[in-house]
Amino acid sequence: MEFQNLADLYGLPAVEWPTVVAELGTGIPQAPGSGGPNRHTCWLATINRDGRPHVTGIGAMWHEGAFWFETGAGTRKGRNLARDPRCTLSVAADHFDLVVEGEAEHVTDRATVAELAALWAVDWPCTVDESGTALTAEFSAPSAGPPPWQVYRINAISAVVLQIDPGGATRFTF
Repeated sequence: MEFQNLADLYGLPAVEWPTVVAELGTGIPQAPGSGGPNRHTCWLATINRDGRPHVTGIGAMWHEGAFWFETGAGTRKGRNLARDPRCTLSVAADHFDLVVEGEAEHVTDRATVAELAALWAVDWPCTVDESGTALTAEFSAPSAGPPPWQVYRINAISAVVLQIDPGGATRFTF
């Protein structure tokens, strides 16, 4: 991993990646009243067919060193990712803002999908569908479209962290 201290000109130290990972590991609560300025929202940017960005709020989870999310294949983000997996995920956590650039990988490994379903089921009653490669539930976010929902892992290429206290900004390249 390489890093660049973007706040060096202000005499601020580089943000330490292990500090970011430690906070992400405690969870990113996304229900109203559960964190951030009332809650945390993750924003996913994908690329429309005409090259314009498409940005939408999603539920994302940090697990095993990566961000994971789910969506229906027929949603705009699902169609965009099927055509071009490049994406950006942004989140405002309690102590920093984070932007991760990478590629979304559609995950179909049955064991991995089951593992993620069990983790999501702590807050959302989802299960693995009949195929064993996607999720289903009685409900999801309206932006996820109807089930089944495909599972994605963001394979990060770079990240920028803007730390609130003591301040700082650092770009990481993986």
